[in-house]
Amino acid sequence: MNAKTSHHQPAADPDLIVFSDDEEGKDRQFVNALARGLEVLRCFRPGEVFLSNAEMAKRTAIPKPTISRLSYTLTKLGYLSYSEHQGKYQLGAGVLALGYRMLSNLDVRKMARPLMEELAEHAQASVALGTRDRLSMVYVETCRSSANVTLRLDVGSRIPLMTTAMGKALLCILPQSERDYLMDHARLHDTERWPRIKAGIEQGYKDYQDRGFCISAGEWQTDVHAVGVPMRDADGGPVMAFNCGGPAFLLSRDKLENDLGPRLVALVKTVETNLGRG
Repeated sequence: MNAKTSHHQPAADPDLIVFSDDEEGKDRQFVNALARGLEVLRCFRPGEVFLSNAEMAKRTAIPKPTISRLSYTLTKLGYLSYSEHQGKYQLGAGVLALGYRMLSNLDVRKMARPLMEELAEHAQASVALGTRDRLSMVYVETCRSSANVTLRLDVGSRIPLMTTAMGKALLCILPQSERDYLMDHARLHDTERWPRIKAGIEQGYKDYQDRGFCISAGEWQTDVHAVGVPMRDADGGPVMAFNCGGPAFLLSRDKLENDLGPRLVALVKTVETNLGRG
């Protein structure tokens, strides 16, 4: 979220940034061409294999001639591949290689997984670990219980930052200036629902101060309940948070407050201690 956004044409997708033509002139350290190339890669959504240059141009608000040069370059580098049959592009192996390297360097995943599996089975729900990417949380590890009915989100899944237990938990430990910046950005993208979203964030902050965890009960999806706990960072790595969630009819608010919330707090403290952060 360090890149500045244009105020002339806001992106429909809050996880895509629209750049103004003079962006590079405002920040001499900012490489506009690189930023635009990365925005092209962000255009692809889960379950969406192919995109044309025209579709990428529409999503990024980058001129189509520029998109054509970017997609050509990214294809040469292996981050995109072109399908002659479709006449469109898809993500290449280079993107997967970058993601794998990031995940393989997260020691916390290996440390936390046995504890996550234990809690998931106890709750008959799902437990996940995620980090922030703009206005989303991205799962970097997930564990599901043996229950037939549970959330089926895998590594790489994205959930909203502002309305989920995991997202609200992460907001609680960000510096005030960064939290304010993100909230202001979110307000611009969802002005109609913002008063309710803001109230949920404020309640989450209060819950975290009082209990050590945040709750999302139908704020993200009406049939999903979850608790979230942030993890303190001590080595310069990404700020992360855990959640435990599932269908609302299985996870009552009482269960979240008096059972799963405290258990998730204990899980995170154990992980922090094992990582030398306690």
